[in-house]
Amino acid sequence: MEAIEKMNVLSAGGKAFIFIIDYLQEHVYIEEPGDISSSELLYNLNGFTNEESGYVRQTCPKQVEWDARPMTFQEYERSFSHVQKNILAGNSFLANLTCMTPVCTNLTLEDIYRYSRALYKVWLKDRFVVFSPEIFVRIQNGHISSFPMKGTMDATLPDADRLLMEDKKEAAEHATIVDLIRNDLSIVADHVRVSRYRYIDTLQTNRGPILQTSSEITGKLPEDYLQRLGDIVFSMLPAGSITGAPKKKTVEIISEAETYERGFYTGVTGCFDGKNLDSAVMIRFVEQRNGRLYFKSGGGITHQSDVHSEYEEMKQKVYVPIY
Repeated sequence: MEAIEKMNVLSAGGKAFIFIIDYLQEHVYIEEPGDISSSELLYNLNGFTNEESGYVRQTCPKQVEWDARPMTFQEYERSFSHVQKNILAGNSFLANLTCMTPVCTNLTLEDIYRYSRALYKVWLKDRFVVFSPEIFVRIQNGHISSFPMKGTMDATLPDADRLLMEDKKEAAEHATIVDLIRNDLSIVADHVRVSRYRYIDTLQTNRGPILQTSSEITGKLPEDYLQRLGDIVFSMLPAGSITGAPKKKTVEIISEAETYERGFYTGVTGCFDGKNLDSAVMIRFVEQRNGRLYFKSGGGITHQSDVHSEYEEMKQKVYVPIY
């Protein structure tokens, strides 16, 4: 595959590059920073950025208007039922079901990029903006780490931290995804272990704070990893946290259940600085089509999932981190 070879050649030569890979790995963008026009593509990937000095203001100068128009409960229930039927049949243990929600806002894609606060941000002119909190993999000094994010709760609920940690459905979902990511890392690394399990982060949004749980899984790469960095990245795609387990069959189930094309949503983006790699799963995603904006969001479904709760979680994730 041409994209894999390009990543291998650049990393072996110690040359910096950024990459954007869509969910199905059918459309791939790999470029050295000097070849990227900031009028077409802006990125800030955990500080690796082509923003001009002073580009990002601290606060949005206007009151944010944000009107989300999600699919009806009945429409969501049809997709949910297909997924859960397969789970109960033993075809999947965990499936990430996502939806597309039209949004009306006074913000442009570039506004959302400029004023959102997120660890990883990408704006592609007239196409999409992503403001992701979720790390895909990090590679530093021969070690690879992944940080799957699974488990969400409204942070304003009384005793929200305890409720999230004691929620059996959320705990089971998280355990399944950690096991999947551990298996994915074992394809490319040795001595894979879970170094942190189910820690909580608070994410601020224009609709209030939410809690999310993550884990950290690490392993040691072979000595020649820089010569095959592209093979390493692509061998773990699509990301386990936005597919499910077992991955291959669950991807088929998702394709049957979802009513739209994911495109770049739930793909991955990242950067290589000449020595180390940092990357994100492209969740928290707004796409532009024919002058209209659509937010793509979802969540993990298990045999313990309640359709009403999952529908509310899908809607809760339709936000911008502008505050």
